[in-house]
Amino acid sequence: MGAAALSYKIAIASSDGKQIDETFGSAKSFIIYEVTDGVYRQAEERIFHPDKIRDETAALLNRCGSSGGCGDRAHGGCGSSAGGGCSGQGDLSSKVMLISDCRCVVCKKIGFHIQKQLERKAISAFDVSCSAEEALDKITFYYSRIDKHESLRG
Repeated sequence: MGAAALSYKIAIASSDGKQIDETFGSAKSFIIYEVTDGVYRQAEERIFHPDKIRDETAALLNRCGSSGGCGDRAHGGCGSSAGGGCSGQGDLSSKVMLISDCRCVVCKKIGFHIQKQLERKAISAFDVSCSAEEALDKITFYYSRIDKHESLRG
């Protein structure tokens, strides 16, 4: 039997699908590419909905003080050692959660705070200024060499 195909996802911040022209903070959506055995294909677009996030956060805040809510330290509330507070994810960005199943994200610029959040989720961050195709070619080449434990030199 042959080895199982290695598959992963790459999130791209692009306004037109051609150029990496969005910063992580300004990106309204991410184009998700699925990579299998070094070959990538566009799989989906994930749209960031800040209104939906606000509504979910408001619903959680309304539970504060009730049994199992934020005031309930025994069940992971704001004051518990479990952390997470009202949002359940601590200080984790909603955009980071949106791409949490991706191996990496490619943007024009990514701030330090978000880079640290991505690191905690084991998501590599690349801030580049090039075409999406060029970025995907380079990243899939990089990961194919890394996954095979091959040198990047030569």
